Amino acid sequence: MAKIPDFDDLPEVKDMPKGCAWGLWDKDGKKDVYGTLNLLTPEVIKAAYSEAKEGVHVSLNWPIGAIKTPGFGRKGLVHKVIDFKESPLQAHGYDDEIEFNTQCSSQWDSLVHFHHQPSGCGYNGTKTNAEQLTQSYDSDWDSDQNLPTLNHWHQRGGMVARGVFIDFKKYADETGRAFNPYDADQISIDDIETIARKQGVEFKLGDVIIIRSGFTEGLTNVSGEKQAELMGSHRVCGVVGNEDSARWFWNKHFSAVAGDMIAFEHIPPILEDGREGVVSELVLHQYFLGLFGMSIGELWDLKALSETCERLGRYSFLLTSVPLNVPGSIGSPPNALAIF
Repeated sequence: MAKIPDFDDLPEVKDMPKGCAWGLWDKDGKKDVYGTLNLLTPEVIKAAYSEAKEGVHVSLNWPIGAIKTPGFGRKGLVHKVIDFKESPLQAHGYDDEIEFNTQCSSQWDSLVHFHHQPSGCGYNGTKTNAEQLTQSYDSDWDSDQNLPTLNHWHQRGGMVARGVFIDFKKYADETGRAFNPYDADQISIDDIETIARKQGVEFKLGDVIIIRSGFTEGLTNVSGEKQAELMGSHRVCGVVGNEDSARWFWNKHFSAVAGDMIAFEHIPPILEDGREGVVSELVLHQYFLGLFGMSIGELWDLKALSETCERLGRYSFLLTSVPLNVPGSIGSPPNALAIF
């Protein structure tokens, strides 16, 4: 693979800010829809296989429905069980039907989930509307694979990568660092680098970095009322959201990022003039999804991963993820496994 330009060396894109990677992976006149997944070359994936040594594997998927009432008016889990005795089948057994907003639990954000707001464009200049994204299997929309939706991951065989784990919660607990996941507390790049050194983590091209804050753990097995109390202010923890953070993540050449936080970056965002912004002004979402083409994983269940990494004494592993193959999919459960 040709050398990937650093953030400040990315070719200028007309009317777009510095750090825009549009066109970087276009080929033969075809617009790219994969973004930083292009870093997962056969050589990178073969190297990731070497992380699977102990025959241990951990699910990173929080239960769908773990949040009783998702925020921003999103639909929670509706699970309907159908008794065959009450259906034309007339047999012993069951079907079920499941309905939920893909943001209500562990998920990947696709590259059309949150756009660069000033331009209204998703990754690689994508302009979409709800009609185009509401696709059936045989829909004419996107028959040429021009929209960067998650179903196209299946043309690549899903995601196989090296995962690297940054256990911020463990670090904060051990050092006495005051940290409230439900009050916009921030995880800095310096924090990430300090923890990586402490854990013996060396970042490599194509890694998926996964950060644990403790956010999902505080919401697990508590009442809906307690969850609403914790999340009701819409002030939540995450990685510092600014251009310097975006530059660092790009320059490390991660293929994706994930965490147990609800937005990966802290909410509300702090803008350049120091004031608190609103959700539409999220900084890393605009850079990662809109400008870089770097998918964001949110609300992943990382407690068992933390325990496994501590027990085995290492914080890298083989990561696999296969999102739902839904045409036009904007988000999906990650169906992610860490394999040691």
